Amino acid sequence: MNRDAVYPGTFDPFTNGHQDLVRRAARIFDRVIVAIAANPNKTPLIPLETRVDLARRVLGDLPNVEVAGYSGLTVEFARQRGASVVIRGLRAVSDFEFEFQLANMSRHLERDIETVFLTPQEQFTFISSTLVREIAVLGGDVSEFVHPVVEAELKKRRKV
Repeated sequence: MNRDAVYPGTFDPFTNGHQDLVRRAARIFDRVIVAIAANPNKTPLIPLETRVDLARRVLGDLPNVEVAGYSGLTVEFARQRGASVVIRGLRAVSDFEFEFQLANMSRHLERDIETVFLTPQEQFTFISSTLVREIAVLGGDVSEFVHPVVEAELKKRRKV
């Protein structure tokens, strides 16, 4: 049985909450592919190539984790990479409605790929990329929320 999973997201930036989910997923699945989206509907602060590089550096100690950039449908990327599972993170009940709709649409598009929901450890439930990005851009301290290599990248992009 294929136990490969894709964990998709924009990861702008890659937070400690994301890292927590990847590390836990790596214990469950044979292979985890962190799929970093070049989402044309968003204007990321950090370019795709840099987001991929940062995630690789943060997760480099995990032999069964790969990081790749992609565009297009997540289920198509998962199918092309031979993954049978898409991992989605749920931080709060408010995330569930959107994620539920996304999971059902994904199942409609690709019946052989299942969606699995993981929740982060309690200390990461309030961390979102949007909030971390905003704090960083305004010159705030994000060291508690991201790996040092991500923090350094965010400092380069401050507007204040």
